[in-house]
Amino acid sequence: MSFSTQPILENDLVLLYPLQEDDFEEVYAVASDPSIWEQHPNKDRWKKDVFRTFFEGALQSKGAFKIIDKSTGKVAGSTRIYDYREQDSSVFIGYTFFGTTYWGKGFNPGVKTLLLDYLLGFVSRVYFHIGAGNIRSQIAICRLGAKKIGEQEVAYFGEPPKLNYTYCIEKEEWLAKKKAIA
Repeated sequence: MSFSTQPILENDLVLLYPLQEDDFEEVYAVASDPSIWEQHPNKDRWKKDVFRTFFEGALQSKGAFKIIDKSTGKVAGSTRIYDYREQDSSVFIGYTFFGTTYWGKGFNPGVKTLLLDYLLGFVSRVYFHIGAGNIRSQIAICRLGAKKIGEQEVAYFGEPPKLNYTYCIEKEEWLAKKKAIA
């Protein structure tokens, strides 16, 4: 199997499908809840015109997914693989959001585990950009074993740069963690 930034992936909980232009309304229906964006770097993404810019950046990244709840077939949110660097054996996961009905029900760790299992078959480390004020995501990524390694301004597509924390999960650490819980 060769590396792709938009494979179709699934586990017992979710299906990840490559994001397409005609997914806009269905994904925006989830994203239009202001509470989703309270801790994200751009708190206005619930507005349709602002979300349209976010969505266009997702399409142009050629690494974005719509997340489907397998039990209902409904869109649960979106996530993205980006900044693949073959020479550094690294890639990023980010731009993730879920509808509030999916919070605290295992969807975020389920999606991240699915992506990590896939990506760490090709790279040695996976990085995450998380907004400096996004405490929920910082806690969630640390529960998966990621470590904070730095801070940087990130220029989001069509948006001004915002302070983000950079986290990392190394392949060896991920495999050891999975082995310990198996």
